[in-house]
Amino acid sequence: MPKVHVRTYGCQMNERDSEQVVRMFLEGGYTVTADESEADAILINTCSVRDQAEQKALGKMGMLGARNRHRPHVVLGFMGCMAQSRGEELFSRIPRLDVVVGTQKYHRVFEYVDTILRRRLEARMDDPALALKGGTVCDIAEEEGSQNTIRDHLPKERQATAFVSIMQGCNMRCSFCIVPDTRGKERGRPIGEIVEEVRRLADGGVREVTLLGQIVNLYGRTEFPRVDGKSPFVRLLEAVHEVPGIERIRFTSPHPIGYREDLVRAFTYLPKLCSHIHFPMQSGSDRILQAMRRPYKTEKFVSICEAMAAARPDLAITTDIIVGFPGETEEDFLDTMAVVERLRFDNAFVFRYSQRRNTPAAEMDGQLPETEKEERNQRLLAVVNRIAVEKNRALVGTVQRVLCEGTSKTNAARLTGRTSQNKITIFEGDAGRMTGELVDIAIAETTGFSLYGAVV
Repeated sequence: MPKVHVRTYGCQMNERDSEQVVRMFLEGGYTVTADESEADAILINTCSVRDQAEQKALGKMGMLGARNRHRPHVVLGFMGCMAQSRGEELFSRIPRLDVVVGTQKYHRVFEYVDTILRRRLEARMDDPALALKGGTVCDIAEEEGSQNTIRDHLPKERQATAFVSIMQGCNMRCSFCIVPDTRGKERGRPIGEIVEEVRRLADGGVREVTLLGQIVNLYGRTEFPRVDGKSPFVRLLEAVHEVPGIERIRFTSPHPIGYREDLVRAFTYLPKLCSHIHFPMQSGSDRILQAMRRPYKTEKFVSICEAMAAARPDLAITTDIIVGFPGETEEDFLDTMAVVERLRFDNAFVFRYSQRRNTPAAEMDGQLPETEKEERNQRLLAVVNRIAVEKNRALVGTVQRVLCEGTSKTNAARLTGRTSQNKITIFEGDAGRMTGELVDIAIAETTGFSLYGAVV
């Protein structure tokens, strides 16, 4: 029985795509292995949002190619965003590479890999010198309906949470972002198909789903109508809310232009919506937002956060921020710092601007040196971390409702879960009995970013 190893870099959407690919290999008679050295096929699902992620994937695959010279039948493949953007170029970068599959072709990966592997194994039986026979594949073409192919999940024992892909692509064209080129145009799945997927997950014991999309709250805007003043995304939230067994609903990542009154209002009458939103701000400077092609101003972003907090008083907001964007001055950076202090995000992912080829920002004047970007990155992180620690310390002595997700990855003797506000919480208990259950935890302490407590 052949073995496959799949490694994923990047976001939750990449994780979800990889899960679909693994499911297809299992159905095709493969086993999944965590040990690269025993795998007959090794696939890397790539990310192109930052250059560091691409370089990491290229370095890893180069190492794998060198390591597997003594096992020439092994099939090596790239999937995902970097595969989509670089295509045939990757074969010259990694001579041992066999398969390059883009973001609209995940459902073809098994067919391509299995065909090459079987040809090689058959050839090797006749003549070991022919072990590399089998050819290469590069498929980065668009495919209509590809958004509907990410729908299957791996069967897992006592799984509490799951990701659900509701759309693919993006139409926004932010000047720093390569996603519209790697993921294509916005394409939404039908509400009925998404709800059926959620229902199957609930029947299997899943209690929390996270709806995924490049700009999730713009779901269906070009394909499905508004009904009674409600956007397709709010209609989808309402439909998922009715699925028996689902206790919590999250979504990521939204865009300010999709935060209309109907979505804000949904947080007042859909109690299963978690009291947390990940809401990318990117910058607190109107001048930089304009250069980024983000179609809102800082005060609009602030007003949405304030409206959301009014709709759900216990709401936690996290965000993404880019520092060192081309032309960013110290004044622009201080504007961002001021908004962070004003809104007091529960946490923020802070990124140094990374030039991505074929994006307008990569050609802009005023590219900042890495030393300056790193200095601003550290200054902003210090503020973000201070606020996050203060917010978590304020929870010590309170009781928080936590969905138990199972054994902690860092301490097998303890359990882990998250509050509605997405705060990681560590506690003791019986994993077999408590996984998938909502439990009350008395918070006794915090290390700053995780909460620790005991079951009430």
